[in-house]
Amino acid sequence: MSSNTDFPVLSLAERDRRFARTRELLKRLGLEGLILAGLTSREQYDAYLTNDYAEGIVIFPAEGTPTYITWQEGRLMRQKEAQQRGIVPWVEDMRVGVDGPTVAAVIREKGLDKARLGVVGLESRGPSEMNGYIPYALWTKILAELPRAQFVDCFTAFAAMMLVKSQEELVLMRRSAAIGEEACKVMLSMAKPGVSELEITAEVLYTIFKNCAFSPQPFLILHSGPETVSWGPPMWRYQGGPTRTLQKGDMVLAEIFPRYGGFESQQQVSIALQPVDNIHMECAKLARRAYEVGLEVLRPGVSFNKLADEMEKPIKAAGCWHISPMLHSLSPLAWVGRVEASTKGEQGKGAWESQDLIIEAGMVFELEPNAQRGKHRVNIGGTVVVTESGCEELNQLATNMLIA
Repeated sequence: MSSNTDFPVLSLAERDRRFARTRELLKRLGLEGLILAGLTSREQYDAYLTNDYAEGIVIFPAEGTPTYITWQEGRLMRQKEAQQRGIVPWVEDMRVGVDGPTVAAVIREKGLDKARLGVVGLESRGPSEMNGYIPYALWTKILAELPRAQFVDCFTAFAAMMLVKSQEELVLMRRSAAIGEEACKVMLSMAKPGVSELEITAEVLYTIFKNCAFSPQPFLILHSGPETVSWGPPMWRYQGGPTRTLQKGDMVLAEIFPRYGGFESQQQVSIALQPVDNIHMECAKLARRAYEVGLEVLRPGVSFNKLADEMEKPIKAAGCWHISPMLHSLSPLAWVGRVEASTKGEQGKGAWESQDLIIEAGMVFELEPNAQRGKHRVNIGGTVVVTESGCEELNQLATNMLIA
């Protein structure tokens, strides 16, 4: 039987810390309450104040008790059953009805219908959520129901607060990264000629799930071939049909997303099947140098954009380009470095033109440098925690190109 340290959980003391920090944020921003929407967001923001994910909305007053609104009765019954098993809910007042009238009724009940309220979910900057994730129909009904309330987007401030991890949170983050390290070992052991992309996908996801974790969208990025610069989930995930079988001289490029207890780590895996050509070897050296620059520069007080710029320099100096960013934040994934759209050095148009961020101890980032020359690409990297004097690497295998 596994020990408790194999499956760590957050305490009620962590709940109290998060509630206190959220109230401090509201005070600093001059807000009387917060509408924290999780809904179907990839980052599941409602979980920060609930330690649960019920695809709902938290109404959190600056004073008084919060209410968690979910979309159907099954989520409510799940909480009641958990209580019978001895699990204390972080938000006891849980109700059904993610719609304008219900949200407005809870806000009126708390005396906030004329208040200045912060909102998380209108202006997010996460992957595929660059225009927020609160549905238009829901938001227009809330506005119609509460004409005297003032709503202020506070996504950036809230995400920055989440990004600074407590010691309890870092225990779960390290567990997540350890699961990712195990998944990297599995992928390396399977990367052989004759093995299919589907077989690798199944074993990697099994490794994540058997460790009491899961993989959020897009579950797993995986591409293989002698030359491949595409990125994203493999097409067979959506179109059906057979999956590709690995061959000698292939590159296997993958991005792994284990999430344990709400804390996501990531691992960027590049595996070269022999014989390895010289261009891939060059790209691997450049990516590793960019990763080392990231470790050198990543310190409290440095800006996110400065870190991204410094990591990019070795890649650009060599005349290479990169289709994915040099780094991004984790839990939440809200700050993402720029990409280059082509060998011409054109900056990619992405949604991730968020405000700059001053890095603090306790923040977590994915350093994921990638170098492309023509149609040759190497992408490496792992999860890193900012410490008082530098940073702590949580992954090792994926921080170099691996040779199978």
